[in-house]
Amino acid sequence: MTFPNAPNAHLMWLINSPMRTRAFSLIALSYVAAFVAAAITVAVLSSESPLVRAFWADVVATCVVFGCSFKFKNSRLYDAYWSVAPVPIAIYWMLLPEAAAADGLRQMVVATLVTAWALRLTYNWARGWSGLDHEDWRYVDQRENTGSLYWGVSFVGLHMMPTLLVFAGCTALWPALVTGTQPFGALDVIAASITAGAILLEATADQQLRKFRLSQPAPEAVLDTGVWAYCRHPNYLGEIGFWWGLFAFSLAAQPEVY
Repeated sequence: MTFPNAPNAHLMWLINSPMRTRAFSLIALSYVAAFVAAAITVAVLSSESPLVRAFWADVVATCVVFGCSFKFKNSRLYDAYWSVAPVPIAIYWMLLPEAAAADGLRQMVVATLVTAWALRLTYNWARGWSGLDHEDWRYVDQRENTGSLYWGVSFVGLHMMPTLLVFAGCTALWPALVTGTQPFGALDVIAASITAGAILLEATADQQLRKFRLSQPAPEAVLDTGVWAYCRHPNYLGEIGFWWGLFAFSLAAQPEVY
């Protein structure tokens, strides 16, 4: 499919596509079902610690999203989940009674940065997805290479593994939002700078890459301007920086936990 007067025609097509609207409606319903299942899991496991409850709620929600991916034959239904999940996890932990002793300023800063990270990542995915007919080329490659085993591979590698990795990263939120009682200090300022800088780097790289792709470059062209002139994978660098920033917050809140 070609788009005259790109990139504007391409953008308008994405915005107005009925298939895209339907796809996002299905994703919204899938995620609502996932988070309802997560809430039920938290209630059922009321005797467990909030860390355990959040973990199993995350796993159950991932299974629900996987069921929707399987139903609609597109693993990309999961892609936004791992960027959305840390926000309700953070909110749930912040609302716990035991979180009342944590530093309020740190809680506000960390929650704001996690939400900003989630919005950036989810928005960048959403604006480039045309609908259920669009699947990441890496998923297509996995499907071709694994054949009848694909959905098992998708469940383990494309759904559950990212969930487990992100939850592991989110454990840094526990001391930062709940158990850490150290007052907001210099290390928090450093952590905030690292985390905010990482988000800004990712957002800048996203925009520059999108502009490059919509310019319809030659197949052999390589983006080597902006932040891409200094780093071959600025998005990955920013992602690493974000999680290290959360770790720094946890260290500032409760250094003895390490």
